[in-house]
Amino acid sequence: MYITTLEGKQAEIEALKSNVETMLDIIGEDRHREGLQRTPERVAKSLLQLVGGYSADPISVLNSAKFTEQYAKPVIVKNIEFYSLCEHHILPFFGKVHIAYIPDGYIVGLSKIPRVVDILSHRLQVQERFTREICQCIQGALQPRGVMVAVEAQHMCMQMRGIEKQGAVTVTYDYTGEYQDESLRNEFLKALKAL
Repeated sequence: MYITTLEGKQAEIEALKSNVETMLDIIGEDRHREGLQRTPERVAKSLLQLVGGYSADPISVLNSAKFTEQYAKPVIVKNIEFYSLCEHHILPFFGKVHIAYIPDGYIVGLSKIPRVVDILSHRLQVQERFTREICQCIQGALQPRGVMVAVEAQHMCMQMRGIEKQGAVTVTYDYTGEYQDESLRNEFLKALKAL
């Protein structure tokens, strides 16, 4: 994970802590009882870690391990786990990201692709924008012949509140370049099932 410390974040922690204390008071809890005494600080630190992706640049991460290589077939990285917070309710959504790109003179160190997913998932998100941002980031940094991203996720805002539908999975796609070709998109989707 790219976020290792909350050093230098004491002012933010204190501000969030104060707001969590107010929230506990509003919902009718006794924030002074044993189980809640350190909760405001824990929530503050947790939230800062969960949205720590704002302080990292995903394109810089890709550029740090960009290599010249004459390989022109699809490169697929699948089943990248992610956890994010929905910007509408600040509840978790989580799942897997699958990415394919067709190099055009450059490849990237494979560990950098999951790092991009981590950075972008550690921001307040909606799944549709998250999918698009991953795709645009890879396209922008590597300038490949095409990129395709598929994201499948479960949303706690659908399972814990509102409609309360357990097990519902949302799937989103984005693609560029040669992946505009339906047959190439279908090849990617078939590879996800086969591998």
